[in-house]
Amino acid sequence: MFDLNELKSYREGNRLEVKKALGRDGQGELPRNVWETLSAFANTAGGVIVLGVTERKDGSFVVHGIPKVGKVLDDFWNAALSEDKVSARFMKDSDATLETVEGKDIIVIRVPWVDRHMRPIFINDSIFGGTFRRTHTGDHLCGREEVLSMLRDSDTSSQDAAVAENVQLDHISRETVERYRRRFNERNEGHVWGRVDDTTFLTNIGALRADESSELRPTRAGLLMFGEDRWITYEFPHYFLDYRQEAGAVERWADRFTSQPGDWTGNVYDFYFRVYNKLRAALKVPFRLDGVDRVDDTPAHEALREAIVNALTNANWFDRRGVVCVWDDEAITIANPGDFRMPVEEAKKPGSTDPRNETMMRMFAMVEIGERAGSGMDKIFGGWAWAGYAEPSYEVAYGPDRTTLTLPLASTGDRTRKAVDSSGRFRTEATETARAAILALFPDRRTALKSAEIAERIGLGKTRTNELLRGLVGDGLIVAEGSARNRVYRRAEQ
Repeated sequence: MFDLNELKSYREGNRLEVKKALGRDGQGELPRNVWETLSAFANTAGGVIVLGVTERKDGSFVVHGIPKVGKVLDDFWNAALSEDKVSARFMKDSDATLETVEGKDIIVIRVPWVDRHMRPIFINDSIFGGTFRRTHTGDHLCGREEVLSMLRDSDTSSQDAAVAENVQLDHISRETVERYRRRFNERNEGHVWGRVDDTTFLTNIGALRADESSELRPTRAGLLMFGEDRWITYEFPHYFLDYRQEAGAVERWADRFTSQPGDWTGNVYDFYFRVYNKLRAALKVPFRLDGVDRVDDTPAHEALREAIVNALTNANWFDRRGVVCVWDDEAITIANPGDFRMPVEEAKKPGSTDPRNETMMRMFAMVEIGERAGSGMDKIFGGWAWAGYAEPSYEVAYGPDRTTLTLPLASTGDRTRKAVDSSGRFRTEATETARAAILALFPDRRTALKSAEIAERIGLGKTRTNELLRGLVGDGLIVAEGSARNRVYRRAEQ
């Protein structure tokens, strides 16, 4: 939540931009690039634009104020409500207001998260030349693939319900269908669909559908779930599934498989079982008791299954890089192409759901894998907390869009909630100790360290260290400088 009283403690980032807005005469003028930032925030995760403020070299803010602030605000609204300037009207009167700080008038523009059905928000009547996204480096013009991805997401129908082009019935793996039907019958004993032939069954669950010539063909969901890699790539050229168990610096990985070798189907359904059976070995959690009976399947195992299904059913299979699951000493990371279709905090609430591939989610739910009701993320966070692990975290990158879930394998050491960070989440004593150890490495502003150096000095893995660094940057205690490869951290000026 943006607090104007704390303005000087903030820094520019992916949710905040300041602009001088004084013009040539110093009396006030709406900056031309305000519209690029407006589009970028609207197409990403929302944000705040402050006019009448500039940024010093050290990142701190100076409040200048705008003498003719009323005129600048009027100019903003006149353009914002014009379809020639902005493609859709998504802002309320209260989203752009005149405020006073240090006795000086400024304008605060609160750009909301825009619903996917209205995206992309573009400017100057140019969808491919005026659509922007926000990254840690600023506003960037979206390429054609990014714009098309947003257009696909704006559709009210599920992406995977359409008939797959250039794919035939015999491209479906009968072995995978047999495995799916066996599980379906075990969990839906006596169901009428259990007695029909394969073609009827696949049609009933949404895996087959009649095309324009009334010929039954696999849907995208059917192809992804039950096809083979060589046929799936006909419809999704960038389709790729990857599992890695990383072994350390000497050996690149201890175990790996992908969807491409051809010695297995390479489809989503079979991948789910292969990758879950690998990753569950990473869970060093106690069993639970059901009465006097030992139950090895715990809330942590349920959380892991939910995390895998979420990635597979929310993936944008048209985008690059595919779904990648990595297990190392510090964490399990599960990454999928595509961003969140609603704010992350909203998605965490029970009952909130907007899957990109609803047909696939329904297919998994029919065999009791995943939560169609929308409580999946709640189960991920709850199950990980039950096991005593540190809190999971989501990170979304853009251009190409990618969502990465990190499931830490380090214990919190103390589940008692002790402190609150900048995002309102509680921190444990173990986290507080690690944060203090990092800050102790920076005696002054001149000390600059890379994340790998910090990880080595405090004795934690890279994944956990990067998670702690993001929190410290968010709290304004340290600052990050430079691009990803050359990024260094320094103590923030107090």
